Amino acid sequence: MALDATAVRDQAIEAWEGDALGVLCDYLLIPAKSPAYEPDWATAGHLDRAAELLADWCRSRLAPIAGSQVEIVRLAGLTPVLVLEIPGFGDGPGGTYAGIGGGRSSVGADGPAEPTVLVYGHLDKQPKMAGWSDGLSPWNPVRRGMRLYGRGGADDGYSVLAAVTAIEAIHAHGGSHARCIVVVEASEESGSPHLPAYVDALRPRLGRVDLVIALDSGGPTFDRLWTTKSLRGLVNGRLDVSTHTVGIHSGGFGGIGPSTFRILRRLLERIEDAETGRILLDEAHVTIPASHVAAASALASLLGYDAIAARVPFLPGVTPVDADPTELVLNTTWRPVLEVTGIEGAPAIASAGNVLRPSTSVKLSLRIPPTADATTVATALAQALEADPPYGAHVDYEVLERASGWSAPETAPWLSEALEQASQAFWGAPAGSTGEGGSIPFMGMLGAMFPEAQFVIMGVIGPGTNEHGPDEFLHLPSAVNITAAVASVLDAHHRQG
Repeated sequence: MALDATAVRDQAIEAWEGDALGVLCDYLLIPAKSPAYEPDWATAGHLDRAAELLADWCRSRLAPIAGSQVEIVRLAGLTPVLVLEIPGFGDGPGGTYAGIGGGRSSVGADGPAEPTVLVYGHLDKQPKMAGWSDGLSPWNPVRRGMRLYGRGGADDGYSVLAAVTAIEAIHAHGGSHARCIVVVEASEESGSPHLPAYVDALRPRLGRVDLVIALDSGGPTFDRLWTTKSLRGLVNGRLDVSTHTVGIHSGGFGGIGPSTFRILRRLLERIEDAETGRILLDEAHVTIPASHVAAASALASLLGYDAIAARVPFLPGVTPVDADPTELVLNTTWRPVLEVTGIEGAPAIASAGNVLRPSTSVKLSLRIPPTADATTVATALAQALEADPPYGAHVDYEVLERASGWSAPETAPWLSEALEQASQAFWGAPAGSTGEGGSIPFMGMLGAMFPEAQFVIMGVIGPGTNEHGPDEFLHLPSAVNITAAVASVLDAHHRQG
């Protein structure tokens, strides 16, 4: 039998207007902040609540599939990981599986021997951020038309719901799939610091992974299936500058004691050109592959300067950092960029007195190219910031997160064809590919672990979804189409053997 694409999409629509939408709304109510933003996460219990909620839903949906397993794996002191295991199903070169009413999983000494698809998502969330519009909030789901507002819906609570719904649709509508392992972690928004231990613990269960599907990405438009071909890495750290013990009168002592903010500015100028934004560390730059330069140029031509600029909610009169759309694409995919994401030591303006402050601290987020080594960049960054501090100031740089990026292997012909067919079937437009400015640390781990595997990185993030800011929303038509695309790719993978 052939997979009925129309029936698959219809089932996805039914899910995202019904059961899947309902449990996602319950998930949005939970302030399941990532451990970097909720240090007392274990006591708060929100990550565990979110994992239990999603696990219960998965158990109810997968119960008819014999041999399926749903488990919350917990390692001491680490955030939980939701793991689903679904036996292969249907006819294909790999054999015939019973599916509903019976399953098969051949297991050897090194774990399952048959080809395995690994599907990835995460359930932890960014903090609420300020600036939510009237009537919207991070922890209260609100639907307006085809948008479901709330923190974590698009990034990334929908992912496990889409994966399970896709597998259900395959079973119901003539499809087939290889053995599937779905891994949903709870520290991704913190740089996935807990994930390596789980990868080690789960390695025997993963078996022979030859396809990875990650549902934590998106594209520049909602009009086609976009896949991500590269991910930037990340180095996050805290920079502290101190010069004296307590705050003192700025009139009496300013000009004797140096300003910690001015020292901070001088230190930042060691690593970033304030005029252009160019990062001055050689270790943070790589030679951009010609194929990715060509892809950036093609994407810039497709979207145009105005559409690329419109992705940022600029105030009137503010312009992008470059007038060349290709350069803007490369800036967000293959070049390093620095942002000060937090500051301490400075009071709110309303309570700021005439004080020469004793210290200033900032959190620095440095995005690095996909093929740059995060450890090398972090070391160079610390050396540049801490060496020979002005006025002998006490300067300390602490690395909080580091994660190297990822660049996809060449796409196999069967997968290129499957992605194109899915995009045409469910979006009515050709498939597209692009780089992603964000990070998914798990992809680098998996790329090293399974160098022969194929990768599909896709998702529901698109124009205006604002996944790390106020008014984050899930675009429901994209959830439908991505769900259907997962089913289509799983089916194509199993049939090609």
